[in-house]
Amino acid sequence: MTVSDVIIDRLMARHPKGFDLSLGRVERLLHALGDPHLRLPPVIHVAGTNGKGSTVAFMRAILEASGRRVHTHTSPHLVRFNERYRMATRPGRSAFVDDARFADALMRAEAANADQPITVFEILTAAGFLLFSESPADIALIEVGLGGRFDATNVIPSPLVAVITQIGLDHEAYLGDRVEKIAFEKAGIMKPGRPVVVSPPTDEVRAVFEAEAARVGASLIVGGQDFAAHEEHGRLVYQDGGGLMDLPPPRLPGRHQFSNAATAVAALRASGLSLGLADYQRGMQEVEWPARLQRLLSGRLLDAAPAGAEIWLDGGHNPNAGEALATAMAEIEERAPRPLFLVVGMLKTKDPIGFFRPFQGLAKHVFAVPIPQSDAAREPEELAAAARSAGLFAEKSANVAAAIRNITWISRGSAFPPRILICGSLYLAGEVLAENGTPPA
Repeated sequence: MTVSDVIIDRLMARHPKGFDLSLGRVERLLHALGDPHLRLPPVIHVAGTNGKGSTVAFMRAILEASGRRVHTHTSPHLVRFNERYRMATRPGRSAFVDDARFADALMRAEAANADQPITVFEILTAAGFLLFSESPADIALIEVGLGGRFDATNVIPSPLVAVITQIGLDHEAYLGDRVEKIAFEKAGIMKPGRPVVVSPPTDEVRAVFEAEAARVGASLIVGGQDFAAHEEHGRLVYQDGGGLMDLPPPRLPGRHQFSNAATAVAALRASGLSLGLADYQRGMQEVEWPARLQRLLSGRLLDAAPAGAEIWLDGGHNPNAGEALATAMAEIEERAPRPLFLVVGMLKTKDPIGFFRPFQGLAKHVFAVPIPQSDAAREPEELAAAARSAGLFAEKSANVAAAIRNITWISRGSAFPPRILICGSLYLAGEVLAENGTPPA
């Protein structure tokens, strides 16, 4: 266990778990730390239900391809908290913050808070702003944790660009049970006089964004209207008022990544930063984002799977993510047919039937598993029942390794090795990467 792990364990024991959406506490703490959020490099602020992490990854890859120094804040992490803070190390390069530096920032934030009421995410956000304000960079990419309006990151007064990715139902207990309510909370990151780039919205979501942009005085750039992208001869063709760009297909698999890539390109073009076609092309080819349709190419779990098996990993956990995953798996199936097995763990707050429904007729078998070290996870039997309600053949399994053993047994004598998709939660994805021995780097 690292020093930062010890500090975070102490903070979690001292401060209540969960979310308490407000800006007052984090503003108080940041002021006590000397307002590091006011000394950040130019910021691109990103909110959304699905795709925000991938969109950040595309922007980082393009910016680093241009030789820029980029700090990046994302959440949640997969294996270690350090993954939330990627620090620029030199032009065009970055790395996760080292533990000594991270622990120092955490201790300073903890001391400045003086044991006043606060959430752990707010302390983590303040520590991240300390780190980013004290190390030189050309730009900071800041991903929202939850919502937008009252998220701890929404203290940035005037971002270079605000970005809002696809809106769907998620975190309904905190953000509302209708997409219009959720869109309103996400729109809280809009700032006066600043451009706002949004992924192609539904009519209901568009109306919310247009009203909020008009109220705030932000300039709205709408996907499907002001910019668009499509696949042509295996390439990504991007178009906006500035013309066409012919780009390589995104390295991240799945048709939904074309939309995320287009949103990233639109945001960077709206930022006013000078970027060349070669930067965008190289970014598409070099982008990395773990646990987003990541194929495991080595590791202990792959070694335990049947010879020739494919193992894919994704943290998607809501109905929109289920639809995107099922579409991606269907496209892979069309190119190379194999029986598809799902290994799924999910939190109690998610909609499992909505997630499973798109896999009907595609997945051969579902194994529902617990999420280790989580008291917020659905019981495997309950999750399996949800999969059966969605029309899938499902049963519970003790853990991911046991599910893979079961798949190995079922696959004996099959003409094709299995294709295994482990999904349903970023927390499960993190456990899988740790167990497989392939954590993010």
